[in-house]
Amino acid sequence: MSYFEAFSDSESENMAMKTRRSGDQAQFCPESDDEELFNSTKDIPNDGKGKRVAFALHVNKRQARKCVSLCVLHPEDGVSDGSDSAFIRDKVGITVRYFMNIGITVIIAVLAGLLHWAHLTNLFENDKHFSHLSSIEKEMAFRTEMGLYYSYFKVFINAPSFLHGLHLIMNDRFSEYPLVINALKRFNLYPEVFLGSLFRIYTGTMDFFGIPTKACWNVNRADGLNPVESCEGMGDAAYFYVSCVFLLNGVMMSLFYIYGTYLSGSRLGGVVTVLCLFFNHGESTRVMWTPPLRESFSYPFFVLQMLLLTRILRRSKLERRSLVALGACNVLFLLPWPFAQFVLLTQIACLFACYFMGYLSTSKMKSLLVVHLASFAICFVMLFGKLELLTSFYISSLVAGWAIIALRDDITRVCKLGIVTIFVQGIAWFTSTVLLKFFMSFILGASNDAHIGNLIRSKLTNYKDFHTLMYTCAAEFDFMELETLLGYVKTLILPVNIVIVAIISGKAIKEVWRSLRHERVDSKKDVDIDTEQMAQFANGEMVYHSLQLVAFAVLAILVMRIKLFLAPLMCLMASLICSRQLFGWIGEHFKCHITVFGILSIMAIQGVANFQSQRGIVGDFSNLPQEQLLEWITANTMPNAVFAGSMPTMASVKLSTGRAIVNHPHYEDTWQKERTKLVYTMYSRKPAKEVKRNLMQLQADYFILEDSWCNRRSRPGCSMPEIWDVEDQENRGKLPLCTLLSIDSRPYFTTMFENKVYKVLKIPKDAK
Repeated sequence: MSYFEAFSDSESENMAMKTRRSGDQAQFCPESDDEELFNSTKDIPNDGKGKRVAFALHVNKRQARKCVSLCVLHPEDGVSDGSDSAFIRDKVGITVRYFMNIGITVIIAVLAGLLHWAHLTNLFENDKHFSHLSSIEKEMAFRTEMGLYYSYFKVFINAPSFLHGLHLIMNDRFSEYPLVINALKRFNLYPEVFLGSLFRIYTGTMDFFGIPTKACWNVNRADGLNPVESCEGMGDAAYFYVSCVFLLNGVMMSLFYIYGTYLSGSRLGGVVTVLCLFFNHGESTRVMWTPPLRESFSYPFFVLQMLLLTRILRRSKLERRSLVALGACNVLFLLPWPFAQFVLLTQIACLFACYFMGYLSTSKMKSLLVVHLASFAICFVMLFGKLELLTSFYISSLVAGWAIIALRDDITRVCKLGIVTIFVQGIAWFTSTVLLKFFMSFILGASNDAHIGNLIRSKLTNYKDFHTLMYTCAAEFDFMELETLLGYVKTLILPVNIVIVAIISGKAIKEVWRSLRHERVDSKKDVDIDTEQMAQFANGEMVYHSLQLVAFAVLAILVMRIKLFLAPLMCLMASLICSRQLFGWIGEHFKCHITVFGILSIMAIQGVANFQSQRGIVGDFSNLPQEQLLEWITANTMPNAVFAGSMPTMASVKLSTGRAIVNHPHYEDTWQKERTKLVYTMYSRKPAKEVKRNLMQLQADYFILEDSWCNRRSRPGCSMPEIWDVEDQENRGKLPLCTLLSIDSRPYFTTMFENKVYKVLKIPKDAK
């Protein structure tokens, strides 16, 4: 039994029950950690004199927590039983068995992490044959936002020094020409700065000792293409970058194992979590296809953050080190990813729900708010006073929460009835959060997150505009597909989670109802035989996880992208099938394990098929038309030339040619959205003269026209001309300008380069 399996051994529970029933005196130790004490007293051998070390379980009904204390029965000194393990226990406070259990847990966690790292690496390599791509092909493989983020890593490592590279990133004049922006602030580029620093240190150290860091060779290509040089090894920038990302996400799987073990109280629960993640891998992450995205760096720290939060919720005594670690994880989660604030908003909402229902004490809730506020302040400073943080729902929810806590006694006194108090507090917190957010946005004049409200509005009504359609026409922002839900059913994680949440909800309703009947949980008199489990349950971590699961489920149904939070949490919650706290009624350990293995067997039917399907994905990346385009730009345009075009292509142009661009794929800043909208008038039905005037206003020298953007659509109403029809009613019915220019670009533009995909149009400055 491990540290994480506290209070799950049936034999130990029986001994505890016997101790209580026999009338033995139980000692109360409020400063001790119950799990550690429990494990340190298990299986202590005979002391050689016919005496054994016994233990007693004490349930403090008022505080709803347990404590295990040692009652050593020895005629002389009462401390030694004559064994080596007892000697270590007496001197250090822990047993050899404790070390063994921790060691086994760590070994399994490391193995899970290594397996996931290898799986991610193989999937990425199989999909793109990445190790055999040339430098430019590797860069082209990073499409859309990925290429934009990686371009800053490239700028940083190619700079003469660390400070010069940092200066180039913080004074970027190539991404939104002619503007100079702080890209570190705008795009949350701390991962690129950190990895770039590691790469500089690594290559510098290896060069100093004369150790080769990469192997290069020529790759012959078909269709008459020239051979290209391909390099593999940590000395190759792209290889180093993706390897670090996959290593971090390998560690994430180790965290998931530990998390599942801790949450369920069983190492088998950790195994269930890991297996479920592999069975539902395609629904749980996309890091193997899109390594440079912000979530690849940020999400692993959210897993660690939730693990630490679970520890804090479970323990009755607050530990400063746990709170500090939680704050550090908040910072590491928030810094790389702007979307993280919305995730933490859902977490705060779930914590307040637990608080209103009585599962969190006021002191613990205040401590958590302090941690979140401190984390927010650090991120605000490190992101150079980014206004989007000050005007976010996240910070508004924290401030509103403080106000509700301060007024809780007044609300309780006015409302009288407990159920009314809960609803009033919830409504007051929600209303205050929304009002404060819009007040701050109005005062500071920030509207960068307005698209979130419009996106939700479009899901619930028929509202649509240009920018909203740019989101909703992308598959990841559409409603969750029925196929995804069926996949959850086939791997059994959805049915299992429904059962688990139903059981937790039943227990929670029972506890809340009992609390409301007696006005306070502390006044309960009727503690039944399951008091031990209910006391642990009353810590609230189970309720929090259920609420968080429901929150992610609702959001994932509205926006499919959120399934990347929902699926891993469902896999984590599946570990609770091993929880004696929830399923102890099944019987002894053997019966529980048989049940778990039976469920895993059913999961594996579809899960193994999913895993094999993923492993069967084999590709060989090639994008010859774009390679020709990039080589032409490098050879035939001035270094100070400025380009406009579709967002994904602009990222590749900036990354591989170093030319300035006027728009990019980071479609969140309000002003940048308007710049992109001007660029995309090329795909509207507007007159060529007006479109040319827009491009000249942006000071673009060239426009890269793509016929596919004229015609393709993910569904009806989602081609670029159709999106423009929503706002440009005046020109509806006309031929799209892009169609006309694909035939003849004159007189307003001059065709400079053309292949089967791309057409480069020069914008003559003297044309009217």
